[in-house]
Amino acid sequence: MAPPIARCPRPPPRLPQRAGQPSRGGAGRWAPREVGAAGRTLRRGRAAERGAGRRGGARRTMAAATAAAAPGRGRRGAPMYSQKELTSKKRDEFEDILEERRLSSDLRYAMKCYTPVIYKGLSPCKPSAIKSAVLHSEQVQYVIKQLAKEMGESPDIIQEEAMEILDEMGHNMQLGAVRFFAFTLSKIFKQLFQRVCVNEEGMQRLQHAIQEHPVVLLPSHRSYVDFLMLSYLLYTYDLALPVIAAGIDFLGMKIVGELLRRAGAFFMRRSFGGNRLYWAVFAEYVKMMLRNGYAPVEFFLEGTRSRTAKTLTPKFGLLSIVMEPFFKREVFDTYLVPISISYERILEESLYAYELLGVPKPKESTSGLLKARRILSDNFGTIHIYIGQPVSLRTLASGRINRCPYNLVPRHLPQKPSEDIQEFVSDVAYKMELLQIENMVLNPWVLVAAVLLQNLPAMDFELLIEKTLWLKGLTQTFGGFIEWPDNLCAKKAVMSGLTLHSNIARLVNGHVVLNDKGVEDGAVGEIVFKHALAILMCATYRNQLLNVFVRPSLVAVALQMTRSFRREEVYNYFSFLRDVFSDEFIFFPGISLKDFEEGCFLLTKCDAIQTNQQEIYPTNKGSVIVSFLSTMFRPFVEGYQLIFRYLSKEAKEAFTEKQFIPGVRNFVFQLLEKGNTQCYEALSSDMQKNALAALVQLGAVKKKKMSNGFTYNVNQEAVNKILDMFDARIPVQKPVAARL
Repeated sequence: MAPPIARCPRPPPRLPQRAGQPSRGGAGRWAPREVGAAGRTLRRGRAAERGAGRRGGARRTMAAATAAAAPGRGRRGAPMYSQKELTSKKRDEFEDILEERRLSSDLRYAMKCYTPVIYKGLSPCKPSAIKSAVLHSEQVQYVIKQLAKEMGESPDIIQEEAMEILDEMGHNMQLGAVRFFAFTLSKIFKQLFQRVCVNEEGMQRLQHAIQEHPVVLLPSHRSYVDFLMLSYLLYTYDLALPVIAAGIDFLGMKIVGELLRRAGAFFMRRSFGGNRLYWAVFAEYVKMMLRNGYAPVEFFLEGTRSRTAKTLTPKFGLLSIVMEPFFKREVFDTYLVPISISYERILEESLYAYELLGVPKPKESTSGLLKARRILSDNFGTIHIYIGQPVSLRTLASGRINRCPYNLVPRHLPQKPSEDIQEFVSDVAYKMELLQIENMVLNPWVLVAAVLLQNLPAMDFELLIEKTLWLKGLTQTFGGFIEWPDNLCAKKAVMSGLTLHSNIARLVNGHVVLNDKGVEDGAVGEIVFKHALAILMCATYRNQLLNVFVRPSLVAVALQMTRSFRREEVYNYFSFLRDVFSDEFIFFPGISLKDFEEGCFLLTKCDAIQTNQQEIYPTNKGSVIVSFLSTMFRPFVEGYQLIFRYLSKEAKEAFTEKQFIPGVRNFVFQLLEKGNTQCYEALSSDMQKNALAALVQLGAVKKKKMSNGFTYNVNQEAVNKILDMFDARIPVQKPVAARL
């Protein structure tokens, strides 16, 4: 059998140099500049015309970039950002890729000469050859023989089943389908979005990385648009299109599912259910594409779209698979590229709010897609795509991972990862998500939503502008990445956000109110539901700010919960809250003390607190900041209190998640109807699941696997104790891991 990838004699092209202005002829974002030794036309970005002076030395070698992104060689990596980075970090500038599309032919763009540079000049083979290589690989053949022996079946029958799995799973990338999507998406994106902005220096770093080593793209996941936009972006810049891990649900969409397959999607089942053959075939398929550098591999660490705009805790399965070729020395290195996709307005915002309130998610279907055409008349503002520094897996593993044990076992034999490897995979997953978070772009509406939710039911428009400007300054002090519209004063920026999000909030008689029309009418339950819908939609945008504020905010909440200013007690409460909210927000494992010090540093930086070795106390000026931060996180504190109360009083001894979610929702709903709480966010199924997961991790609830799923058993005494700590009725007693 021929090898899946044949090597070409030409050397890999060099990274294009930046100079001059590109043509608008539709030949890609990087216009011809020079021809390399092998006759390869090199392209360059438009970013050069601004000059190197404005870049602040952003052009670094790949080795320096990966070293900067590496979390270090200890047991655990560095926190999301260091104190030095908060004042010195300089980010790339953005370019609008739709500007070119509005001025030139979409057909010409779709039919342009597309010959992307790939890994070490290799020539890609047909998708059918990849399937054949996977099917006849030692790994898959070994599992087939083992299963045939165990089941008493003929190996040919098992092999036929493996082929069916590959046919269901495999992509069938074809240039015709890619061009169809390029043309269609150009039309759609120009209709939906005002701008699609990308950091061109990130694209240049990505082009360099693709030529050097196998690349794994790790984008954030907020919308179905994510994977379409990323492929569209790479086509625009003449880079190799990724093969994308997509849910099997998309195969149910007639025509669309097959088009996605031909555009590079490969399909995975939501659950493998212990199916060894499926796991072996899937893992080998992914590794085959990665080992040979056929195309960048793309998947979402979060596993599914975030309905709340907060980053979900990472899933480790696919990440473990793409790391294995490096562990087994089948590749010299692998680049992991964190990508942050930020939406000024999310297409599925109302759909997400309904889902969080218990309305079933619509099944993916072609008819549903056609019905969604009405959104083409809406304006969804701007998308920012930040391509992060490629991170070298070799650099991350250096001094941390011993790969020698893999040499002692034949490569085709399945091996359970050691605890060190599992720990390393977990650390890398959290590191990648924190890098995504670090480069998320915040727009003025995010600030408006955060201020508005603290001043319901109505807020004076002029005061809203004043508070938004104040919050802008605080966010920048904390290291937030804010993109303020050019040449817009604060009043126009806030008004622009209200206009874009008129379905969420509106201006009435000089006051801004939530757009929950019809709340006055109908039964009490209907009023509660409509108001909850408006609050959850608004909270989706406020949540984008929480990633920046979580550490100083937890210090602020801890200061209010503790009865003294002793540093040790404040840290104990902070650590307790960090553990409880570990599924709500992303924290790097094992560095609670560093996170605490980071939160204290940020609060000190804005003069909110003063600290010494023994005490932490708010300043006169800082009381406003501490109050704002603790109020911003109040929905989570109060929501968890309500959920814990339900479990301590109402929950059965043993229950499933399907019983728990409606039960706690009805419990909170009744409290809202009676006016006993105003915490509408406690109705969110996302918060309810996260609170249950936190109690499992804290040992207050036991999770047991059954044949039909999981059941949960509540330890009433433990839940009541955690609830008392939340209510600050008893102090948190926790040994301090290091000197404060």
